[in-house]
This record gives sequence, C-alpha cells and structure tokens, in this order.
Amino acid sequence: MKFICAFLLLLIFPLFGFTQAGNSMAAPAGKLFIIGGGKRPPGLVQAMVDASGLDTAGYAVVLPMASSEPDTAAYYSILQFAELGLPAGKFRAYNFEKGNYPEAAVDSLRGARLIYLTGGDQNRFMDAVLGSPVYEAIHQAYLQGATIAGTSAGAAVMSRRMITGNEHKHPEYTGDFRTIEADNIEVKEGLGLLPGAVVDQHFVYRMRLNRLISVALEYPGLACIGIDESTAILVEGESATVVGNSQVVLLRNPGEGAKTRNGLLGGRGLELSVLLPGDEFPIR
Repeated sequence: MKFICAFLLLLIFPLFGFTQAGNSMAAPAGKLFIIGGGKRPPGLVQAMVDASGLDTAGYAVVLPMASSEPDTAAYYSILQFAELGLPAGKFRAYNFEKGNYPEAAVDSLRGARLIYLTGGDQNRFMDAVLGSPVYEAIHQAYLQGATIAGTSAGAAVMSRRMITGNEHKHPEYTGDFRTIEADNIEVKEGLGLLPGAVVDQHFVYRMRLNRLISVALEYPGLACIGIDESTAILVEGESATVVGNSQVVLLRNPGEGAKTRNGLLGGRGLELSVLLPGDEFPIR
C-alpha cells in the first residue's frame, strides 16, 4: 500500500475487510457527484458530503492518480473536507500505480462511503485503473451505495465514452476547439458509471461547445453533458440535479448520426438545454 505523504500517513485509520459483491451494473444503489472543475466553494463540497452521508457514517477514499502531483492533490482535497469540520480519521488516500494494486487498499476502496477522484489528466487516471481491481472495486462500491465523486479529469472519467482532451487533427493542445470536424475529437474508454452519457468539464468558462457538438454528432443517442466550473450534477437513479454556482449544458442527438462533407460534421435536430442550479433532467 502506498500512502500519499507523511501527513496522510497520520490520517489513515486501520483497514477492514469487505465482502466482494457482484460486478453487474444493474440498478446501482449509489450516487454520482460530478464536478466541472475550477474552484469548489464550501457549499458545493458540503452538498457532496450530504449526498454521501459521510458526516454521519463511513469513510472516504481520495484517488489522486489523475494528478501529476498526487501528494498535493490528495492533501488539498482532504483539507477542503476538514475545513467543513470533518475529522481527518474519515479519510484515506491511495495513489494506485499501474500493475500495483495492494489487496488491503482495494478492499478499503470497496467499502468506502465516498470515493473522490481529483483533477489532472483523465488519461493518466484510466491508464492506472482500466481493467484493474481498482476499476472493479469502484463499480462494486457504487453498486453497494457509495457516492462516487470527481472533479475536472475526475468528472471526465465517469462516462463509458471518455473525452480525452486530445484532437486527432490538431494535436498541439491550445485549449481552444475551433472546429466541428469529423474524426477529430479523441474518445476512449472511461469508468462507465454513466454508460449512456458523456461528460465534458470547465464547460462554459472554457467555451467547449464545439467539442461537445462534435461528440453529439458522432455518437447519437448519448446524453452529452457539459458541466461548468464550480458546478456539479448529482446523479441519483435515472435523473440528475444541477448543484452549485453555474450552468450545465445538455446536448442530445436523437437522429441517425452525422453527415460529413469535406471533413466537416453536420446534422439536424440536435436538442440543447441550458440548465440552472436546482434543475433536474433525465440522465439515462
């Protein structure tokens, strides 16, 4: 087991064994709390705690594998919870490395009340997790009633089809998505907790509508969800509620797929909603 840093060593309380449950994704008892990145105001963090019930029972696990500085990411994530008055003993942090999945840490993950995925690079996270016991443990925790939360990269990994942040036709990253082109936006496999959706983050602030339109055109039938900074969606069962300070953009393509002409994408009948805090919408 690799703990994040000397500070976090003091936060880890003894591990307990948990019985492994089936890995079917039918009717999960848990919730998802998906944050679009940026600053996380205390009210937003409190809403995550309330959703999970962490203030009344159980413990949380922080997974910082998306970050290039996992020690720092885990420390400041836990600090935000501590500032709300939650005791340090409620938190564990594991920086799982590809091919190294200590059984005790995986069992601890499986029994968590809240699993929190930090920001960073979603590709880095999935490289460590995909096809591993960690992937299975996250799904089992979700089935058993845990809240799975994530911000920024930790939001992007929630869906089965994951936007990686890369463009095939414009490989030099600028942060701008200036076109709506065929075969351009790179999509890979994520955690699959939202099998019928795809999630984009920092959405309004970083003007990522072109990117999500491209995905909606090429993947008809998906709920394409753009979550702004300091904003989240709380997914419970078949519906989601907007939480936080800003908006969520919901884009659906109920048609037969995109048309292409000279490398450009086109389509008709896209459905667009701009949702405000408190608004609910069907997720699946």
